[in-house]
Amino acid sequence: MTTTEQTREGASLMSILDELTEMLGSARAMPMSASVLVNRAEVLDLLDAARAVVPEEIHAADDIVADADAMLERARDRAEAVLADARARAEELVAGERVVRLAQERAAQIVAEAEASAAKLAADANDYCDRQLAQFEIDLGAIGTQVRAGREALAARVGRESAADTER
Repeated sequence: MTTTEQTREGASLMSILDELTEMLGSARAMPMSASVLVNRAEVLDLLDAARAVVPEEIHAADDIVADADAMLERARDRAEAVLADARARAEELVAGERVVRLAQERAAQIVAEAEASAAKLAADANDYCDRQLAQFEIDLGAIGTQVRAGREALAARVGRESAADTER
């Protein structure tokens, strides 16, 4: 199994980009030039593998966001259950004015705790999603930079070949 096939099977975007970088770094240099010779089929295979991996990583980001939304919904459900329990408990304690006042205070405390807990869960979920999306943004920026550099190198090579053809 070649390294390219292993990369396509294991396939993290960074491992594919690392292999591309290694391939370019170890390619045979053209004399008196910054250009190198690479196997076009291998490079195209790696680029196809990278294209296949990007949607998977975006899907993973979507899953993270969905998990955070589900966690937030569970926190809200739990808060609602706590509120319902507090209301039911308060109604049972209506027997006397002092008991009612204590029940209302306790209910308010439970509501405040539930809201604080829900707010913390929401903030934690949002923070986690933001960190994951920031990492994907960094990864995609790195891909863009490498693609731009490759295109510039290709354009420079095509320009030199055109100039050489004109001189002949």
